Amino acid sequence: MLKIWGRKNSSNVRKPLWAAEELGLAYEAIDAGGAFGVVDTPEYRAMNPNGRVPVIEDDGFVLWESNAIVRYLLAKHAPNSAWYSADPQSRAIADKWMDWTTSSFAGPFRTVFWGVLRTPADKQDWPAINAAIKECTALLAMADQALASQPYLSGNEIGMGDIPLGSFIYAWFEMPIERTSQPHLEAWYARLKQRPAYQKAVMTALT
Repeated sequence: MLKIWGRKNSSNVRKPLWAAEELGLAYEAIDAGGAFGVVDTPEYRAMNPNGRVPVIEDDGFVLWESNAIVRYLLAKHAPNSAWYSADPQSRAIADKWMDWTTSSFAGPFRTVFWGVLRTPADKQDWPAINAAIKECTALLAMADQALASQPYLSGNEIGMGDIPLGSFIYAWFEMPIERTSQPHLEAWYARLKQRPAYQKAVMTALT
């Protein structure tokens, strides 16, 4: 059985959990990271020398890095589908949004998330948080523009390009912060929330 190590309140762990749920895979979720520890043990470091989550083990095959895990699961279980297109250009568009989420959006988003949800109120740095919110808003305007002409970042159907940002966007919309209206992004999020796999894997406690 597929094993997924991580903590369910991690946006990066939500990615493979969501993918596994969409694919209908049987899997074992193993708590690791944060309060659960585990990631500094020799056994875990042998799987992932970075000491981070998530990690998967699939019939002896070990893989770390959340986007790589998502690509692997979809390529293995849903090849030539909307989830993992056989068309190089369609797949490249999905890849673009996956990598953009990690390289551009994740940094300022982390400042907001940690500043608002994981920092005691008396220690919150609101000038830094507000600056990061402004940066996130400017970045999300790019996704909002793309979603003005198509229902999903991946195209006309949901695909792997939606998973990384979709895993972050839950916290973005549910955190107690002021957000600029971005109607196409909001409509996309509403579509994601209707998916049972998204509800189970992504819409868990924000801690």
